[in-house]
Amino acid sequence: MSFENLNLNAQLLRAIEASGFTAPTDIQRESIPVILAGRDLMASAQTGTGKTAAFVLPALEKLLTPSKVQGRGPRVLILTPTRELAGQINENIRQLGKYCRFTNGSVVGGMPYPPQMKLLQQPLDLLVATPGRLMDHMERGRLDFSRLEFLVLDEADRMLDLGFVDAVRDIAAATPATRQTLLFSATLEGRVMSIAKQLLKDPACIQLAANSEQHASIEQRVHQADNIGHKHRLLGHYLSQDDLSQAVIFTATKRGADELAKQLSSQGHSSAPLHGDMNQGARRRTVEQMRRGQFRLLIATDVAARGLDIKGLSHVINFDLPMVAEDYIHRIGRTGRGGATGTAVSLIGPDDWRKLSGIERLTGRRLERIVVEGLEPTRPEPSRGAGRPAGKPQRGYSHRPQGQGRGPRQDGNRPAFAKPAGSSPYGAVPSRPRAAANSDRRPSASTGDAGRGERPAAKGKSTHYRSQTRMDW
Repeated sequence: MSFENLNLNAQLLRAIEASGFTAPTDIQRESIPVILAGRDLMASAQTGTGKTAAFVLPALEKLLTPSKVQGRGPRVLILTPTRELAGQINENIRQLGKYCRFTNGSVVGGMPYPPQMKLLQQPLDLLVATPGRLMDHMERGRLDFSRLEFLVLDEADRMLDLGFVDAVRDIAAATPATRQTLLFSATLEGRVMSIAKQLLKDPACIQLAANSEQHASIEQRVHQADNIGHKHRLLGHYLSQDDLSQAVIFTATKRGADELAKQLSSQGHSSAPLHGDMNQGARRRTVEQMRRGQFRLLIATDVAARGLDIKGLSHVINFDLPMVAEDYIHRIGRTGRGGATGTAVSLIGPDDWRKLSGIERLTGRRLERIVVEGLEPTRPEPSRGAGRPAGKPQRGYSHRPQGQGRGPRQDGNRPAFAKPAGSSPYGAVPSRPRAAANSDRRPSASTGDAGRGERPAAKGKSTHYRSQTRMDW
């Protein structure tokens, strides 16, 4: 099938051809006719399959027909969980709408208010927004949804994970009941299905692959590590391999990303960090430099797990496993994109087995255990269900190499609390304030977000986001 068979406007077909796309992907081929027919839709497909274009193209097609309602508010609203994803969606809109005339913009957290206020005062056709910041503007009376026709919930599972369920409900309630609603998610189960039943009317359902069937083009490996030093040696093994062209290495914290990037750079590897403490411009420049091949390694927190699209990534390495099992799926989806193959490596320390069990339950498969000659683990794998809860460090195990900071007792009596200046498991770096070491998943009081430019509603609290941004999280 070609794009011509989807009954899209000639202006869109011209942009598609200029972008180098020749045939629709599976999710585009199945979704676009349903959306153009006016039906609500909930769809699930793995990352890297062209999902964004599956809703952007029908949205642009709708905008080519004049609105029947007067007003200046958006006709199309796309909600997405992070500003990084909002940026990716806007890039798709610019690319596919280059021969169309419409107005569009973004309202996302972590960015200045005045430009967004100016945007919302002008006639607007298409708006991409993150839920928390959009609610902030709504509470100030800056949004007019009287002519909204099209509501898209992108990465719905991620929005729910970040605590935006009440915000999504409130935003949907403020839009016309006649709207067409689309929900795209990595999974269609649990809370996602619950919110879909509330917001969608008799939706069509497209589910291209179950979790157990996703990422067939990605070889997934697990390496057991005795301690943090063992993890570093396993990482070094992969970095010495010729088949690793470029890789994203995921860490649990922002500080960890900075430190590991500095250590790898000191070892001669071209590396750069990517996390939520960097401003938007710095993140964009880092990603562009990675795309141009200036870096071989990108050391990232989960801020990069969704929306990061770099062609040719051969490997994804989980130096630290994610706290949420679903994030594993999105992490490894950075490789093996667009028909290519890739390798996903997870380094499993003593406190990671519960997280790994959650990932294997979600994916419906046991990930292959691999042993590297000369780097064999000295401990057996714990039996299923053994160990401490995820995130609770086992006593006596430290995320620092032995002899640095709190860790194994050095004199058989007292723990060694003395820490050399600037030392860490990732390499020697200048000391930083304690708050900077927080995970990207922790809400940031400075930006008013969950480490990504947004702040979800606190459980059991009011949904007045303006006051919540002043809470001491």
